[in-house]
Amino acid sequence: MYGKAFAPEYRGSLGELSVNTSLEEVLAKAVEERRRAEATAGAAEVAHAGLAVAEASRRLGRVDEAEQAWKGSYRAARGAGDLGAMAWAMWSGGTLARQRGALALARRRLAIAAELAEQGGDIVARGYSLAGLAETGRIQGDYEAVGRLHEQLLAEARRRGEARHTVWALEGIAQMHRNTGSFDSALALFEEAARIAENAGDDRGRAWALRGIADVHSVRGDTERALALLTEAETLCRAIQLVGALAYNHKMRGNVLFRAGRHAEAEECYRGALGEFRAMGEPRGEALARLGLVKAQARQGRAVERTAADLDELERAFGAIGLLRGSDLIGAARAELGVPAAAATAVTRAR
Repeated sequence: MYGKAFAPEYRGSLGELSVNTSLEEVLAKAVEERRRAEATAGAAEVAHAGLAVAEASRRLGRVDEAEQAWKGSYRAARGAGDLGAMAWAMWSGGTLARQRGALALARRRLAIAAELAEQGGDIVARGYSLAGLAETGRIQGDYEAVGRLHEQLLAEARRRGEARHTVWALEGIAQMHRNTGSFDSALALFEEAARIAENAGDDRGRAWALRGIADVHSVRGDTERALALLTEAETLCRAIQLVGALAYNHKMRGNVLFRAGRHAEAEECYRGALGEFRAMGEPRGEALARLGLVKAQARQGRAVERTAADLDELERAFGAIGLLRGSDLIGAARAELGVPAAAATAVTRAR
């Protein structure tokens, strides 16, 4: 049995904020609370407020402000000798590093956060930090290394009745099933995550789950159902101002339209998502949106040589981010479009 979703990253005097509180509201309250704490309340409250500033800024795509805020939170927590607060700040820094495409740095920071949380006896911070490590590995494509950790964290979350973490773990496992072609399993897990999130009042988790459900329906040819689910998810994202989730939603809409052969509409979605990812400094999303854009343009008659060159460039971009399956994505795109590597094209033309 699951309780209502809560946001443990909103701590101290900000603990009454909901997981669904709009991020601009969170940011405004957190900035004001940090100002008050700096004047009167001491280092611990400064750390708590700084963490909320960091997380709201990160989710709004304001990465420079988020970087400054989590570091300020960590310094204040260290000054207060609060290992749990240090762990939360380091977790925020690791999550931000992953968002910015620095996956090795993200792993280092999240491992430190998990260790600090364990030393400080903060079970929730430890769980979030381990979840961050698992998600980083999953994003990289290292499924063998992190699949078991996802399952372990899912079991722990179910045992404690933590809806939000259960939803996160279900979605991560579902995504791995989807990416390896187990669509029935993926759909069942995404749908379970959506139900739990809805019952727990976790709009953020539900928005991500709906995106996953839409993806599977799209792969199976039900375009209109997929688009309707994405519209529902977009409404949730806009209500809370989930900038990153909204960008991925728009990228997925491009995928759905592309699969349906609606290439001009897909191109428009990919262009919009690309701008959103660039604005928030999200290189992984940017690369994925660029890949969709290149494919949509190729289907509309773009020159093969330009498409080949772009795919070569994207393969290097995926490698720089550290995505282990990036070459597989590019290889699949080349096969789908009938486009060789640009270097091969140049050799053929020279002959």
